Amino acid sequence: MSTANEIMNCDQYTQAVAAEPSFDGAAEHVSDCAECRAFRDEMRALDADIAKALQLDPPALTLPELPSIDAQDKVVSLAARRSPSRARWLALAASVMLAAVIGIRMFAVGVDNLSLADEVLAHLDHDPAALVASTTPVSDEALTKAVPENLAHMDHSAGLITYAKSCEINGKTVPHLVIQGEVGPITILLMPEEKITAAQTLDGDNVHGVILPVGNGSIAIIGARDEPLERIEKSVLSSVAWST
Repeated sequence: MSTANEIMNCDQYTQAVAAEPSFDGAAEHVSDCAECRAFRDEMRALDADIAKALQLDPPALTLPELPSIDAQDKVVSLAARRSPSRARWLALAASVMLAAVIGIRMFAVGVDNLSLADEVLAHLDHDPAALVASTTPVSDEALTKAVPENLAHMDHSAGLITYAKSCEINGKTVPHLVIQGEVGPITILLMPEEKITAAQTLDGDNVHGVILPVGNGSIAIIGARDEPLERIEKSVLSSVAWST
């Protein structure tokens, strides 16, 4: 399958556009995702502003004419220093914007400075559409597609599962599930290849959660700050079993 026709998720698409704003693949995904369209348009507008700023031709540097020096004088009166031209300020602004875009692109293509906990919290910001209160459970077919049998076995005993898709954490595709808690939606990330030695606490601006070690992998459970997670943790752990 060619890159232009490849079906991508939100993380994959935003990484591709951050790396190259002119990227025009994944048309099917973009047509259905307003968030990705907005991100693409923002990156292209920024890229255009940078290109426009860099096209400015700053004036040639000219030295002021120095006054004649009287042999008896030891002090020379220099011409007043001129303020930087508007063109130079724009060129400087372009350099700053260019550095920002380079930083974004370096991050997008995999500079690995984030801990697993940071990766999980960052992913929540990229997928707000998943956190919607609902009373409609996903179908068994959707759950099986998100959690294939060769990865893990999961049943509905964890709670009302209203979202089941695949996402990317640390460069690995993992099941991303949402169940409905007492306060609101609760995110569950099944990460069979992310082994940790002890539970890790997650704390965001409005969320809290935990990453639990499970066999050779781990499971992240994140809810609203006032969501009680202890019961959810027990039910999720009892309903999930790795296939390998």
